[in-house]
Amino acid sequence: MWLTIATPPIRSLDKLDQVMGAAVPDGLRARYACQDGDEFRVIAVWESKDHADRFFRDVLGPVLARVLGPEPAGAPAMTGMEVLREFIPAVAG
Repeated sequence: MWLTIATPPIRSLDKLDQVMGAAVPDGLRARYACQDGDEFRVIAVWESKDHADRFFRDVLGPVLARVLGPEPAGAPAMTGMEVLREFIPAVAG
């Protein structure tokens, strides 16, 4: 598994929703939108680094160019790392 933490050049949740859309990218397991002051963070869990790389290259790049212009102010800063262990607590039934 691969985890990405991105800081997109977006200043509103509506614009973030417009950029991210409703489609589920191939290999995406979970995505979380967070806000830290006036900056958004998007944390995503992917099946693999290759899935994440393809999404950022083939999907997100062209969408950002279309929505924000060919050179959006401040390209998204992104950190990626391998998930070493996943823990999902059991739901009490």
